[in-house]
Amino acid sequence: MNNRTHGADPSPYEPELGSLPNGSQAGDDGDTVNKTGTTTIGIATDEGVVIATDMRASLGGRFVSNKNVQKVEQIHPTGALTLVGSVGGAQSFIRTLRSEVDLYEARRGEPMDIEALATLAGNFARGGPFRAINPILGGVDDEGSHVYSIDPAGGVMEDDYTVTGSGMQLAYGLLEQEYDDDLSLEDAKSIAARAIKSAVERDTGSGNGVFLAEITDEGVDIEGHEAFDAFL
Repeated sequence: MNNRTHGADPSPYEPELGSLPNGSQAGDDGDTVNKTGTTTIGIATDEGVVIATDMRASLGGRFVSNKNVQKVEQIHPTGALTLVGSVGGAQSFIRTLRSEVDLYEARRGEPMDIEALATLAGNFARGGPFRAINPILGGVDDEGSHVYSIDPAGGVMEDDYTVTGSGMQLAYGLLEQEYDDDLSLEDAKSIAARAIKSAVERDTGSGNGVFLAEITDEGVDIEGHEAFDAFL
């Protein structure tokens, strides 16, 4: 039974419901809000996970405000999350998740598993005032390699590969042709980078290079590349 009825105390087992800033609705951030526009990709392999993003941020989707934005951040010893949506909301979301992961490890003496982290991320996306975010979470734990897409309503979906952002249709076209169940980590990096390039060619919200995160059971390695030549 839902305890969130009129006049009733909220259940301690449900997320707190936040609110958006005054005058803001999901997808209506105004012309002065830094957005990532973006194309972000996650691919799971037997060797680990690859996450790829472009580098562009814009003001209101009209003016390029930054050409070297790192849109993937480590939030877990063997996990990383992408920034999609308003930059401020995405950064706040990452800081919140990172703090919870650190607190869990301090209390229990072991890292949070990736499925639990994905569930937590979905709860925060649904209950917190983070504007319209649609990140990808990638990680490796004792159960293997995982890639999750997290929608603004808190939905959490695991898949072998996924794409979010304004260039997703362009990137999916290449991924659908190139993906294979037995990809190596290096092959996945090449495919992800080329899918980002495909989006950059036509999507005005994506551009200026690619950041690649390689996630294994040994940790997270993130590198930026302004050119795609090495992956062609």
